[in-house]
Amino acid sequence: MTQSCSTQFRSSQRTLASSSKTSSPERGFTIIETMIAIAIMGIGMVTLIAAFGAAVGATQNAQQNLIARQKTLQAMESVYTARNTQQLAFSQIANISSGGIFTNGATQLLSAGPDGLVNTADDTTYAASGVCPAGPECIVLPGPDGILGTADDVGMSLANFTRQIQINPVLESDGVTTNPNLKQIVVTVSWAQTGAPTVPHSYSASALISAFR
Repeated sequence: MTQSCSTQFRSSQRTLASSSKTSSPERGFTIIETMIAIAIMGIGMVTLIAAFGAAVGATQNAQQNLIARQKTLQAMESVYTARNTQQLAFSQIANISSGGIFTNGATQLLSAGPDGLVNTADDTTYAASGVCPAGPECIVLPGPDGILGTADDVGMSLANFTRQIQINPVLESDGVTTNPNLKQIVVTVSWAQTGAPTVPHSYSASALISAFR
């Protein structure tokens, strides 16, 4: 009888020990494991925030790139229109340093003066209008309601944009003689993307213009 009880007691001890070993994987997280999990989550959050910031920056840059493209092509078209309507003589299609009317170097996006052409000496600042202050060109964008022409419209100043119209001679096939009836127009719009650090960007277009319409 005593031997049987002893056997049962030892069997119960083994069962308890086995139960103790089996239940050990189900214990809670240690402090170190919790800290590692928090660190991994922190890295993930930082990566997500950085990706969101990059997406916002890319959207803003796409908008400014579209504006630069439009302002470049508008300036290019104005030169051709002035030539076609005989507002300008072919000899006037040159930079001031070469006896023409277009300013040397880049200037802000100002309003065309009496001659109707941008980047000439008679350019002037825009008058204040609605949400846009006086100064360089400003465009009106829809506000939070997403509808243009309502009370919450906002103005976007283009003071960070500059434009340059460069007129270059075109050489004959001999590479020496200047073609008197052909010139190259290069229009470049540059802007600095807002933020830290400021990143410079530019958009250029070039074309040939002849003395003949």
